Amino acid sequence: MVQLYNLHPFGSQRVVPCKQEPAHFCCGQDVLFVAGTAASCRVEVFAVCEQGRCEALGSFATLGPVLRMEHSSAGDYLVTIEEKSKATFLRAYMNWRCMSAGSSRVCVRMVGHKMEESYSESLKEQMSVVEMPLSDPPLCISCCPVNGDLLVGCKNKLVMFCLKYLVINQNLTVLDFERSLILHIDNLIPAEVAFCARHIAVTTELDVLILKLELDQQSADRTEQCAQGVSAPEKAVDGGSASTHTLQLELDEFVLCQKPVELLGEESKLCEIPITLESTELPTEDTKHFQVQYLLFRRFAPDQSPFGFCEETKLHSLQLLPVYRTAYEETENTRKLLSLFCFFSLPHVGYLYSVGKLVELISTYQYSEKSEQAVLTPQFLHVITSQNLQCFTVRCSAAAARDEDPYIDTTVKACPPVTLDVCTLRMQLFIGPRAICHFKNHIILLTKADTEDITERRKPTRRMLSRKADNIKSRTNSESEPGWNLYIINTVSTIQLYREMVDYSRTYENVKTESCIHLLSEAHLLVRAAIMDPHFLKSDEKEDLLRAFRESCAFLGDCYSRFDTKDYHLALPYYRMSGLSMTDVLKRLVSECDEIQTYERGFIFYLTHSLNEDSNEELSKESGNKVLQIFYLADPVQLPHILCSPSMRNICPLTAVKYLQKVEKMMPSVVLTLTKAFLALKMGDLTMYEHEMDSYKETALACGFIGQPRLLQHRKEGIVMPTEFAVHLKKMQPGLLVAATVALHENSKIELEEADAFFKMLCNRSENTIPQLLVDFWEALLVVSSQEEILQELLLRVTSQYVWRISKKQLPETKPLKTTEDLIHSCSHFGLIVPWVTSIMSVGRSSDKDYNEDISRLQSLLCSQSINIASALPVLEPLTEADNVGLTIRVLCNTHLGKYEEAIDQLLRRCPDAAVFYAQHELKGDSQALWWNKLLPELCKRTRLTGNDCPVLISSLKAETLSVVAMELELRDFLSLLPEDGTAAFFLPHLLHCSQRKLLT
Repeated sequence: MVQLYNLHPFGSQRVVPCKQEPAHFCCGQDVLFVAGTAASCRVEVFAVCEQGRCEALGSFATLGPVLRMEHSSAGDYLVTIEEKSKATFLRAYMNWRCMSAGSSRVCVRMVGHKMEESYSESLKEQMSVVEMPLSDPPLCISCCPVNGDLLVGCKNKLVMFCLKYLVINQNLTVLDFERSLILHIDNLIPAEVAFCARHIAVTTELDVLILKLELDQQSADRTEQCAQGVSAPEKAVDGGSASTHTLQLELDEFVLCQKPVELLGEESKLCEIPITLESTELPTEDTKHFQVQYLLFRRFAPDQSPFGFCEETKLHSLQLLPVYRTAYEETENTRKLLSLFCFFSLPHVGYLYSVGKLVELISTYQYSEKSEQAVLTPQFLHVITSQNLQCFTVRCSAAAARDEDPYIDTTVKACPPVTLDVCTLRMQLFIGPRAICHFKNHIILLTKADTEDITERRKPTRRMLSRKADNIKSRTNSESEPGWNLYIINTVSTIQLYREMVDYSRTYENVKTESCIHLLSEAHLLVRAAIMDPHFLKSDEKEDLLRAFRESCAFLGDCYSRFDTKDYHLALPYYRMSGLSMTDVLKRLVSECDEIQTYERGFIFYLTHSLNEDSNEELSKESGNKVLQIFYLADPVQLPHILCSPSMRNICPLTAVKYLQKVEKMMPSVVLTLTKAFLALKMGDLTMYEHEMDSYKETALACGFIGQPRLLQHRKEGIVMPTEFAVHLKKMQPGLLVAATVALHENSKIELEEADAFFKMLCNRSENTIPQLLVDFWEALLVVSSQEEILQELLLRVTSQYVWRISKKQLPETKPLKTTEDLIHSCSHFGLIVPWVTSIMSVGRSSDKDYNEDISRLQSLLCSQSINIASALPVLEPLTEADNVGLTIRVLCNTHLGKYEEAIDQLLRRCPDAAVFYAQHELKGDSQALWWNKLLPELCKRTRLTGNDCPVLISSLKAETLSVVAMELELRDFLSLLPEDGTAAFFLPHLLHCSQRKLLT
């Protein structure tokens, strides 16, 4: 792997025309603030234009020399730590831009001071300095880039100031601060702090602690607790004053170096650094109460440097870098924080952590020599050493892309891994770099050369980047203040550097495969980071960047297709992201003249997946034949599947059959045979078709379609479409077509709704009509399906169709594949039709005689215990009680629902001949009492009314009902049921039978 790519991320440089020697500087949205050394008490302000040109805006006085300074983009204010008379002061400079218009008025006020109405108009045109008194001297500061809040580090505590927008009147809004929270941290002297979106990072010389302030959900009940403080787990105390005295002696006599430690996430609570929160804002209904979540603690040892023990080993360049969600839509100021990264550095090693749902170390940076300072950007890490300005790649965009889309590493999308090795893009020689900062596409660099460095600088062997002559400081100024310069170095545009990376990658194409992929991955991440920038939508390079992004995906797709790498599968997602069609990819990778060209796994993987998709792209005849040749050479077993792709519709069938015949000799299969039959249909060769279809039994052929469903159906814009093969099977072998579709459904190759659409389209039926072939499919599926939910759906569907045909007097357009008897014998959901139903149907002539098959199926379904009658009642509603069919349906439904008495009433009223048959079959167990409570009294009553004119009633009463009652009841109970006006001779045999049964027992 190449560790140093000698690319050119730095463009032209210009000298900032400072009037004083810089001690500290920082960048604003479009300006540069420069504070002078101790002798100066002024801050110079420069407007930074295109290509790094600087124009002096003016300057303003400070209370004393500036020790620290930082600008906040939110609120556009400058905050400083200044020293005067050995005391330090914290000040914020608001509305400083008015001085560029010539105004010299300054308003100095205390933080939280109430604005007077008399000042309202003058505040517009004067700079406002806000004094922020602290009980302890401020040591370091940080402004939140998201909301402009301020964090101040003092000894043993951190103080948070919230930025407030005070509306004075309709035309004037003034910025102010409110001291809202103090974090008390025992035994901690912060060297640097960083603050972003309630995340706090703080470093001492060798310790790093990252925290997050979370809103307490029980804020209403926590006012007192927040005032008193909430502490982290404190250190365990063993022993009393004696142990403390002994420890103090040890500290006096020895230098104790604590072991290095790294604690991530929940484990970081074990760092034994207690934190107490103190809320200082005035309590209101909207007061927010926080609790602390520990994210990271890391402690370094002084001798951890690989270059040996160094007393100057200490941390520097602490930074929290926010990355925002990609702005896909043209909206105003819709920056949404996506990811957060933390960087800090030792003299020879830098560390980059991702601080999000998971806290993890992303990259470690090894410097070639001792670093002075480093600055992290979404695209690069810039580091200065005693002699160099170095530019390293970073992995922020790779991590942020996965935060934005956790499913990015799929066959559809991809991104270079976060673990990709970091490399150095450039090591640019400078004399005496001392400080660095960055904003937009500019690097501001302060150099201070010693006397010997100035001598060395005159030698022609050392060169810096070319300076613009019109901005170089005058000779007089250089002579009066030799040895220092403040440069603005313009970093080249993303597109320009991207082009250079792509060109440079070609030098490794045939030598170092991994280096080529690595450099193209760097180019891809460079462009991806630019696209994730909040200002991307308004960028002049927007279209160029999007084009470069697609192009970089295409280059990476080429690499994973051409090279034999373990990540060959990435060819597919990168080509998809590139927007290239299969034809475009074939042109890029396949040589027309090279007959012995070899094809790597990545290319075959891409082609296989692309052809197995239901794409609208159709390859030309030439391209299709080339693809056949490629697969015959590289992966012949895939040929049958490739030939079924809609993209291969234009190939020559005869050529395809020749390839299949060659493959069949090596590895025959049912899918291959079916594919040959499919091609025979295309050619119109029915003899060949019949020969192929006769090679296997119908069951094997049906299962063969599972291996390649696209022989029967393919998808076009999400809709399942039947193939020519399916159309032919519908005419010639509908049973095979139904069996194959059932097999596809049971193997999750086609959904139930898709099968419905498939058969409707195959039979040229509208959405509202059901073809018989679809009913055949439902009935066949009932035989094999075991999913209760699908079974109930199917039962309702077939029931609905039977009812519709019977009620509408509609015959099926084709002969059903199975009779009712076939279904009863093969499917448990179709039950034997009970005798009383047959009895009812035999009485009289039904007007539905022509629809006996549908009537039998419906009655058979209702005779089983599978169907949910409660759900089926609305479906059965169209069948009235006007004929025998309706009567059987109603009685069957009442029987399923346990309404036996209603069922008997219906039978006695409509078909009394079947009442006893019904009782014999249905009245069992708990319902048997209906024999004597319901049926016997009713039969006696009806017989008495009709006399001897109803022989059916008499025979039913005598032969069946009385026999059952005499067997089941006691003699006394039996006698009580008999009518008083009955003929004794009629009932006497049954009374004797009942009494004899009693004597025998």
